[in-house]
Amino acid sequence: MLVVPPIPPATPLAPVGISSSSPSTLLAPAQTGLSMSSAQLNVLEGSNATFTGTLTGPRRSALSRRVVVLQGLGRRGWHTLERARTNAKGRFQFTYAARQLGSELMRVRFNGDAFDLASHRRIGVFNVYRLAGASWYGGGGGLACGGTLTSSTIGVANKTLPCGTLVTLRYGSHTVRVPVVDRGPYVAGREFDLTEATKQALGFGDTGQVWSTR
Repeated sequence: MLVVPPIPPATPLAPVGISSSSPSTLLAPAQTGLSMSSAQLNVLEGSNATFTGTLTGPRRSALSRRVVVLQGLGRRGWHTLERARTNAKGRFQFTYAARQLGSELMRVRFNGDAFDLASHRRIGVFNVYRLAGASWYGGGGGLACGGTLTSSTIGVANKTLPCGTLVTLRYGSHTVRVPVVDRGPYVAGREFDLTEATKQALGFGDTGQVWSTR
């Protein structure tokens, strides 16, 4: 008869666990900031505008080799106008060709990446002007668009723009946005006749050129 030796009891296994002595931690993307050192917001049509600034990271350290975009606010939201890459000190510069008359709110934006969060900064309203001959007039009398001309009437006379049309005029460092209130001037080479109050607001002389946009 075959005798089977008894089976020795099983040795219990040591519990298996995960050591937490060396945890691995994923770093969250860092905050960034944008600052502007110069912004050329008023230019003539066909000229270039320059915008310069700096992209910074944690503790305001410079972020190099990052793409920053210059954007304008249109009817369908923000759209990119130019792109630039930061240098070793985080500085960037855009040179934007002003080809179209008008005004547009602008900003700079960093879209962020795996290491740094996105950020943006509004620059202001960018205005593209053209040169326009101008003179001024005063006195009294009725206005072609209604009302009476006085020394406090704000507006301009123009031969073709509809009454009430708002135009932005710039002369030196002064800017006004005024309506068309009258017809004229009827002198060759002049596009606008400024009322006395508009002339004073601009610091304009008797005749000359102003910057004009819509």
